[in-house]
Amino acid sequence: MRTRPKVVISVLPTSLVSRRQRDRQLVGARATARSDSGLVSHKEVSVIVVSYNGRDVLERCLSALDTERHEVIVVDNGSDDGSPELVRERFPDVTLIESDANVGFGAANNLGMRRATGTYFALVNSDAWPIDDGLEALVDFAKRDSRVGIAGPRLLREDGTRQLSVRGFPTVWRLCTEYFFLRKLAPSSRLFNAFYAGGFDYTTVREADWLMGAALVVRRELIDEIGGFDERFFLFSEEVDLCYRAGSAGWRVVYTPDVSFIHLGGASTRPVWSRMYREQLRGHVLFLEKHEGTETAERARAWLVRALRFRSLVFRGDRGQTYAEAARWLGSRSVEALVQSSE
Repeated sequence: MRTRPKVVISVLPTSLVSRRQRDRQLVGARATARSDSGLVSHKEVSVIVVSYNGRDVLERCLSALDTERHEVIVVDNGSDDGSPELVRERFPDVTLIESDANVGFGAANNLGMRRATGTYFALVNSDAWPIDDGLEALVDFAKRDSRVGIAGPRLLREDGTRQLSVRGFPTVWRLCTEYFFLRKLAPSSRLFNAFYAGGFDYTTVREADWLMGAALVVRRELIDEIGGFDERFFLFSEEVDLCYRAGSAGWRVVYTPDVSFIHLGGASTRPVWSRMYREQLRGHVLFLEKHEGTETAERARAWLVRALRFRSLVFRGDRGQTYAEAARWLGSRSVEALVQSSE
């Protein structure tokens, strides 16, 4: 049984780095981590799995990965459910990086990419796993076109039904169609359901605005160029921002239906959903502030507050209470405060 030292994480305060510098910090940090670790690997694919108190699903995920063929790295975000012990005892070929605290999904993936040695990063949620040789097929798909920077598979629930894994970039209008339930009026409409990519053909290979981050293959060259995840996104919208920056730099973000992964969803967030729901809202505001400016972000914040109040009237019980609390929380914070820090 192998044991590994805990990783000490140092993150520069947001105020000390520009947006571009912050996004590109991963490049230099990753190079240093590789040099200091002394790791030498000729494996083409580095699989990075971020885990937080999801021991049971993590075991299923790792059991589905070929740890001899690929470099597999688990970044544990301060779990207290025995997840690190599971990795050390059951999966000795897996590199384990332990954080003393939950640093967020994007930041944890950045830690994994800094340690990784592969040409391709496979970012896989701990509650997701490939069907058959899905991981290898997804990498092969990305390799066919040198401008595919991010590739995503068909995501399925455990019962085999399809998840809507392709989305449109958020705008004020698109957020309104989602949070006021307007998309329910015309699910296939680009006007009323662009946020969920209404009318998207899931049966063919197609480019997308962004892909759900449960299972993605990301080309190292892309990360070298645009940097890793913006760590201000604690959870939710970090992949939206990455895909947006990839597309802006000329890279293709592509969905393929020929590869399938199972994705359970909510394994780590469900027990703390009230807080995670607020992070989801914060992510929308942060994305718009970053790419569209403070004025647009403020309009989005105001409309989201109205939508949440509306939802709190429509729904009763715990769900209605969650919406009411989120409305009060979002209504009491400025865009500046939301951008500066998470919950």
